[in-house]
Amino acid sequence: MQKISVSLSGHQTSLSLEPEFIDALRRIAAARGRSVASIIADIDATRGRRNLSSALRVWILAQTTAPYCE
Repeated sequence: MQKISVSLSGHQTSLSLEPEFIDALRRIAAARGRSVASIIADIDATRGRRNLSSALRVWILAQTTAPYCE
């Protein structure tokens, strides 16, 4: 597990994710011309009761498998 720190709504928070998920998140952010923090903030705003790390994993999985779901 690796930790990354981001500021969400003016508060610092840390998340623990497997390195593969962090790498995927960084690749997706770069491909979309966005910061990792802005993507995490969007996911945080819509995650409901789900833990943020879990919400990120599910979102990353959906982004990386979307072409195969059509």
